[in-house]
Amino acid sequence: MTTFEENLLAEVADIHGVPEGAYNIRKNGAAAGRNTTANIDLVTKEDKPGIDIIIKPGTKNESVHIPVIISESGLKDLVYNDFYIGEGADVTIVAGCGIHNCGDQESAHDGIHTFHLAKNSKVKYIEKHVGTGDGRGANVMNPTTIVYLEEGAYLEMETTQIKGIDSTVRETEGVVGDNATFIVKEKIMTHGSQYAKTNFKVDLNGVGSSANVISRSVAKEDSKQEFISRITGNNECNGHSECDAIIMDRAVVTAIPELTAANVDASLIHEAAIGKIAGEQLIKLMTLGLSEAEAEEQIVNGFLK
Repeated sequence: MTTFEENLLAEVADIHGVPEGAYNIRKNGAAAGRNTTANIDLVTKEDKPGIDIIIKPGTKNESVHIPVIISESGLKDLVYNDFYIGEGADVTIVAGCGIHNCGDQESAHDGIHTFHLAKNSKVKYIEKHVGTGDGRGANVMNPTTIVYLEEGAYLEMETTQIKGIDSTVRETEGVVGDNATFIVKEKIMTHGSQYAKTNFKVDLNGVGSSANVISRSVAKEDSKQEFISRITGNNECNGHSECDAIIMDRAVVTAIPELTAANVDASLIHEAAIGKIAGEQLIKLMTLGLSEAEAEEQIVNGFLK
């Protein structure tokens, strides 16, 4: 790999050299490295691009890295990854995509990830998207995540996109069973004329099921963002959705909450806040010797942590 490809891997998946445990590295639409373990198998799909990640029941303290990097301008990559998490397993999955585009053509990655979590399994899923390069071609990423949680399962999903992506439509759907939990933490920053749209759709079908969707975003310059959240409570359940955005310059941010209670014991809450950086915050930091631009950067970085 080239130096900038290695840097992309480090940024999107915290990979430095050969990662420990199970991994599958995808480069420019093809496999660039793979390793399995006794408890985690990675199997190439036969009918479409992508892999099946199969984690045995009871697997503990193991991780899977499945990053994608694109360094060819004009490449359109599509991949389907299916995760089968065995009963009682507890693992960390690190995904993410980096595009380095120095050409004039659009480079794009569409990743469709489907999770099947068996009874009492637990997954922490980390996904980061980054775009680099000095070309005029756009960097486009459209991730789709579909989640099925059986009884007592737990999935915590952290997604981050804070630079270099010109357009993204992020689709996340979840079906949550008895006493299962689905947590989503999203961080997005756009600038220039970038566009980001997030669609969350969660069905709380099980008794004691819960979902907590939290989105934090910063929109700068002429960029546009849309946040759409739909939570349906079909049983005794708890659902919470929160959109918190900082708007700057000439940006536009839209937040659309939708809550549907189909059971008398469904408890659903939505919170949304969109606003500019408070003047007193800027003044306080500027009195410590920072310029206005430096103060804004400090506030934005703290907000997105």
